[in-house]
Amino acid sequence: MAGTAPARVVREWPDALAIAPTDGVTAGHTLVIPKTHVADVGVDPEVSAATMLRAAELAAELGPCNIITSRGRAATQSVFHLHLHLLPRRGGDGLALPWSPGIREKDHEAAT
Repeated sequence: MAGTAPARVVREWPDALAIAPTDGVTAGHTLVIPKTHVADVGVDPEVSAATMLRAAELAAELGPCNIITSRGRAATQSVFHLHLHLLPRRGGDGLALPWSPGIREKDHEAAT
């Protein structure tokens, strides 16, 4: 929330922000991030639920998509501020889940 990561603001609410990361893994990849600091989805259920509500609002505007968050290093969490990934999907997009950070959709296509 410090505004230091490269991204474009998609939508802003009083309690959350949706951004499009410059290195999204699919077209339309969006992160929904609460403005209140919460390390992960298990720390504050109320903030987590409110953030999921915002993600669901955006998902309602999309077709098929995945909504993903991770809790803890063993679950591939690498940023310790709650965020939900919205990943628009299309048949044959080549994105295998779970994805590895830094590997984008086109990289998956090149590997297959």
